[in-house]
Amino acid sequence: MKKILLLSDTHSYIDDTILKYVAQSDEVWHAGDIGDLAVTDRIKKLKPLRCVYGNIDDAKARLEFPLHNRFMCEGVDVWITHIGGYPGKYSPNIKAEMVTNPPKLFICGHSHILKVIFDKKNNLLHMNPGAAGKSGYHQVRTMLRFVIEGDKIKDLEIIEIEKKS
Repeated sequence: MKKILLLSDTHSYIDDTILKYVAQSDEVWHAGDIGDLAVTDRIKKLKPLRCVYGNIDDAKARLEFPLHNRFMCEGVDVWITHIGGYPGKYSPNIKAEMVTNPPKLFICGHSHILKVIFDKKNNLLHMNPGAAGKSGYHQVRTMLRFVIEGDKIKDLEIIEIEKKS
């Protein structure tokens, strides 16, 4: 069993509230737009991190993290990318793979809009944790927390931090 904290779009921002949730998890997954690598460095000091780079991330982030991160967590095939689209409207660069070899859990960021959708056509769960940082048009900072046990994804929680100032 693994307790996962999922965040995205930190845009160089990390605070004690985010770090409190990091400390309570087994692994942290970041779906891109890290900003300053000091964010991921602070997370890695506390917990294992799986991360992808996003469209705002610089060459250093792109050297450290991949564009796509596909891996097994327990019995769940996971695919994380930053710009992925949504069920029925996946990004052109991933659409073919989504049809021929869909994961069980597909994660992206970019939109700053928290969404969890079951994609019936591809039989997968789609997650976007919204934005944990303060940059962007979103009004509430958000993250997701869930458990992976064997081949099950369960105990999904939405974490709303606070309204941006």
